[in-house]
Amino acid sequence: VQLQASGGGLVQAGDSLRLSCAASGSTFSRYAMGWFRRAPGKEREFVAAVSRSGGSTVYRDSVKGRFTISRDNAKNTVYLQMNSLKPEDTAVYYCAADPTTHSGGSLARIIYDYWGQGTQVTVSS
Repeated sequence: VQLQASGGGLVQAGDSLRLSCAASGSTFSRYAMGWFRRAPGKEREFVAAVSRSGGSTVYRDSVKGRFTISRDNAKNTVYLQMNSLKPEDTAVYYCAADPTTHSGGSLARIIYDYWGQGTQVTVSS
């Protein structure tokens, strides 16, 4: 599966952005989807994930209540709605896919097989 992330940009603290990740080349609904990010000088970290059906989601603690992951299997796309953005959310955001049947918290711990290119999100204070 090929993944194409988009939607990043430069915003101010408190603003919102919606990232999209379009998948192609395989049956989208067979993959759990995740969003990760890498801030300058830091390791990549898990942000959010959604199960194959979209019925199960998981988030890192620092984005709970602000970010929402969703998917549209008819459009082969996963989204990350980011509200109340903070300067510490500044990073390159990556989408990832894995043909796992896991759900819930385990989606934050699996090793994803497929990765898209990143999209830069910059939040100014």
